[in-house]
Amino acid sequence: MSNMIFIDACFRRPTAHTPIWMMRQAGRYLPEYMAVRAKAGNFLSLCHDPEMACEVTIQPVERLDVDAAILFSDILVVPNEMGMELQFIKDHGPKFPKPLVTDADLDALDMKAADKLVYVYDTIAKVRSRLRADKALIGFTGSPWTLATYMIEGQGTKTYAVVKKKIATDPAFMHKLLEKLTIIIQDYLCKQIESGANAVQIFDSWASALEESAFFEFSWDYMLRIAAHVKAKYPHIPILLFPKGVSGYLDKIREKGGNFDVFCVDWSTPIELAKAKLGDKYILQGNMEPTRLYSKEATKEGVEHIVKVMGKESGHIFNLGHGMLPDLDPENAKYLVDLVHEMTKR
Repeated sequence: MSNMIFIDACFRRPTAHTPIWMMRQAGRYLPEYMAVRAKAGNFLSLCHDPEMACEVTIQPVERLDVDAAILFSDILVVPNEMGMELQFIKDHGPKFPKPLVTDADLDALDMKAADKLVYVYDTIAKVRSRLRADKALIGFTGSPWTLATYMIEGQGTKTYAVVKKKIATDPAFMHKLLEKLTIIIQDYLCKQIESGANAVQIFDSWASALEESAFFEFSWDYMLRIAAHVKAKYPHIPILLFPKGVSGYLDKIREKGGNFDVFCVDWSTPIELAKAKLGDKYILQGNMEPTRLYSKEATKEGVEHIVKVMGKESGHIFNLGHGMLPDLDPENAKYLVDLVHEMTKR
């Protein structure tokens, strides 16, 4: 047993209640976050400032009493430190003005990127020194496939046409990039753990863009390699994988297995299905639809359903099926945390 309920839940140990945290719990829905963001000047400056990043990481823990903090950063700091210029454009989002096109572009990427992310490690160390001892700190990264998508498309995309064209016409290019990202991410997560992260989560936000065979070849297998590498060095650290939108692939995910601890369920995957396919093999995290938080009645209905399916026994971490939305009422988020704690007391 640890002194952190979140960590115990990741290993199916008995807990006093089902732990809860929320993806994007540090963000624009909190007025105290917006105050720090204004002081920072822009999003990237906030990510690069360990003191301010530490402050916004801890804010939702203090306000909501969630059972874990998640590092405030961005998945795109990795390609940025690999040498790609990164811009955050108002009302547009992240943009790489010079996306990857040629093999020469790949060869120019800095393979020492993990060594340059010192501001992330400093943030983790500051948070861990100030966070309550019973609250876990989760580090994270984007998956190789999700990062590669941004790096090739140059921005977010609805069609994935450019990156999927690469898969179809030049799979060797894709594998070369994914290999580079995998090596860097392995190092990056290990350094996060060495800096004080108690668990790490890999976000595969664009998993649903890939058909089954492509998903396992270009996404899942690389995530499993990362998990195996980290587990070999730090077996006591929980690893959480979040492939968004892959409910149709759960049988194959179970068949392939993998050395990770928690499978994160998005809101489009029925929690009953995830439990039936994977619940005896991995801890499940999720999966309330985020827009339920606009209404306390809808929130209560969502919690009751998930708790009914998952029960109060070990094997579940409550979370949203994706991230907090920017116009949600913080009081409704607090209501959710209190409700989960109360309904799952053992």
